[in-house]
Amino acid sequence: MTWQRWLFVAVMLFTLAAALLPNVDAPDLGRGDKVNHIAAFATLAVLAAWAWPRVRAWRIAVALSALGAAIEGLQALPIIARDAEWADWEADTAAVVVALVIVAGVRQAIASAR
Repeated sequence: MTWQRWLFVAVMLFTLAAALLPNVDAPDLGRGDKVNHIAAFATLAVLAAWAWPRVRAWRIAVALSALGAAIEGLQALPIIARDAEWADWEADTAAVVVALVIVAGVRQAIASAR
């Protein structure tokens, strides 16, 4: 496995752990819950596109959106002691889509410059 894929896996595991820790232990960027979600999932999208450049963007988007939905589903479990909000999943998915559109634009600009 390439180091880019290892980096993606590490960031994904960090995101999963942060999402499932009690609120007092979870990392916070200090700008609100949605900003944390947007930052995490935009980062994951860019890293996934970098680690798997031949995978179609829609597949990455579906996979990361499913991860966001799974996190919210797990947060709904009483044992996790977190608040699940479907708006968080929407923020995750929107961040992924926007990040992948930007990645596609950058890739196209690089390709046309060659």
